Amino acid sequence: MQNGNSVYNEGIVDVGILVVAIFENPLKEQAVKFLSDVLRQKKRAAIPLTTVLGAYHIATRYLKLKRINVKHVLDKLLTTRSPALYPNITPELASRALDLATYYNIESWDGYIVALAKNIGNSIIYSLDKELEKTREVTVINPFPEHLTKQYHNFVKKLLKNQNETNNHHSQ
Repeated sequence: MQNGNSVYNEGIVDVGILVVAIFENPLKEQAVKFLSDVLRQKKRAAIPLTTVLGAYHIATRYLKLKRINVKHVLDKLLTTRSPALYPNITPELASRALDLATYYNIESWDGYIVALAKNIGNSIIYSLDKELEKTREVTVINPFPEHLTKQYHNFVKKLLKNQNETNNHHSQ
């Protein structure tokens, strides 16, 4: 492993895995168990601190979850001080992330996850984001059963639809 990061030889955890652990949904129980295994280092993967910030953004801006509830859950994760929480982002790594984002037309934080996986010497990313596969530089693994993942996606579609209907109703 490069940079002495063999502690993360089983991969990188992407933002979506954290998001599903924040609120009640068909994947929450599985996500909490998976993250617990990572935080306890039963599964030797990295959780970049940038994914914690990304999870807050997605949960509050897109899923419209209550900010204080999201903060509380993410703070609990951070207070574990687990070695799985990966704090390092160098200018070189950020530059590589931007290169990947530009070349593959992906989000910059997705570029960072791919760059980080390569930097620590593996190519595994635990994610619900199929977009990452287009880089062909990593292997994307959904750690959850496919039937539960489908239930989750349907649950989120319904949640967003209900929120849109509520917002449209209030704006009339």
